[in-house]
Amino acid sequence: MKLNAALAGLTLLLVAGATLAQPVYRNVDKNGKVTFSDQPPSASAPAVPARAGGSAGADTGLPYELRQVVQRYPVTLYVSEACGPCGAGRSLLVTRGVPFDERTVKSNEDIDALQRLSGQTSLPLLTIGSQQLKGFGDSEWSQYLDAAGYPKSSQLPASYRQAPARPLVALQPAAEPAPAAAAPAPAEVPAPANGPNPGNPAGIKF
Repeated sequence: MKLNAALAGLTLLLVAGATLAQPVYRNVDKNGKVTFSDQPPSASAPAVPARAGGSAGADTGLPYELRQVVQRYPVTLYVSEACGPCGAGRSLLVTRGVPFDERTVKSNEDIDALQRLSGQTSLPLLTIGSQQLKGFGDSEWSQYLDAAGYPKSSQLPASYRQAPARPLVALQPAAEPAPAAAAPAPAEVPAPANGPNPGNPAGIKF
């Protein structure tokens, strides 16, 4: 009898220990509510809004692990037209399946903003989280992407679509021209009064 009780107690301890050893997953829903569960988030779980620097909704539908990396270390590529290294850098990101924001530098306002951001105006510029990589270098970019946790080969779902490039400085809508001031109405000239008046006391008609 005592042996059976001891075995039952040992069994309970083993079950409790196994329960404690189970991993606990932190889940965040689309409203930002945090819950803890022993079930890992599914790949179709709603994405948490990306941190500043990422485009809103760009990481929706990504595999869970990749989505976590995108939220922690968002990638932004700054490019200009007719820039060979910019194209090479873009190809590297696309080949590896790295979700990224692309910003184009065209106008004087864009150039000024790039100067404030990086301290120079040469392109391409890649940011991974707060890390800036100036100029394209295949091995250097790959090293930093590896360190951030991005996969070496694409894990993007077939339905993923890269967001279109946007100007570095948002275009301001053209101001509508102010309506032309209405021409003042001509002053009415009083019709000559019939009969006597101070200027024509006799009421003479011409």
